[in-house]
Amino acid sequence: MKEAQVSMTAIILAYMRGYHAMHDDSKIFDDSLAYRLIPQGWQPLIESSLAEALKLYDPESASSYPDQATALKWVMRLMPSPSMTLSRARYTEDTLDKAVKQGVKQYVILGAGLDTFAFRRPEMLEQLQVFEVDHPVTQAYKRRRLAEVGMEHPAQLHFIPVDFEQESLVASLTRSSYDPQAQSLFSWLGVTYYLPRDSVFATLRDIADVTPAGSTVIFDYLDTDAFVPERAAKRMQVQMESVRQVGEPMITGFDPYTIATDLANLGLRLHENLSPSDIQAHYFQGRTDRYHACEHQHFAWAVVE
Repeated sequence: MKEAQVSMTAIILAYMRGYHAMHDDSKIFDDSLAYRLIPQGWQPLIESSLAEALKLYDPESASSYPDQATALKWVMRLMPSPSMTLSRARYTEDTLDKAVKQGVKQYVILGAGLDTFAFRRPEMLEQLQVFEVDHPVTQAYKRRRLAEVGMEHPAQLHFIPVDFEQESLVASLTRSSYDPQAQSLFSWLGVTYYLPRDSVFATLRDIADVTPAGSTVIFDYLDTDAFVPERAAKRMQVQMESVRQVGEPMITGFDPYTIATDLANLGLRLHENLSPSDIQAHYFQGRTDRYHACEHQHFAWAVVE
């Protein structure tokens, strides 16, 4: 993310969650509050831009769509981002529901962006403390926007601004009300591919160091094929070029066959490692609207040893 600039990716992904909640009948993930956090006046601009992007994802058919709404509907199913965003959020919150029943008391959302969990799931806050960790600029925007739309944040929600170029995750949590002795679930979605490999491992090691054994981290990652033009899906290549142009390039992928060993070296045990075909079977099987899993996205569920 560029210095002193709200993450454009966070805003666009919030739009995509909101679009799915408002316009699609069968919900993969239902975020009915996401639209409210988009900057005022930005929704028409985002819709125009996404509809125009259809020319990149399906140039042969783009001219045959009669209006913006139809083009937008089609591009939402062609782009990797919507399916990636919806399925990873669903996977994480389904896992969290199970974890709370097993004693998890803290939910830490790294790179929270415009996440709405603490406002959508008030019943969960009777059992959880929620910590949103994000870049100070994006988090400051979110807090202003919450105030503008009259969404008062609950006492169980704690904002932790942190610039990871200046401060470690351990240091940022230590200065907050986070309890290092309480069972926790860390959510780290849509972030690893934007960071250098060493930075990803450093953050995962911090998680292992700052939370007790048995705690969980859920993160998604791209396989290394996504970064090899001869192996990458065409739509993934288009998306990678799009985010590069807005200053948020994807730079890192991992080998799904060696990630268990990588995590073990950090003090984490890989509990589950969903492949694109697994994700397709869990969240997209039988759908007729053409949403489908991203060819290069994986979900990792790791446990602190």
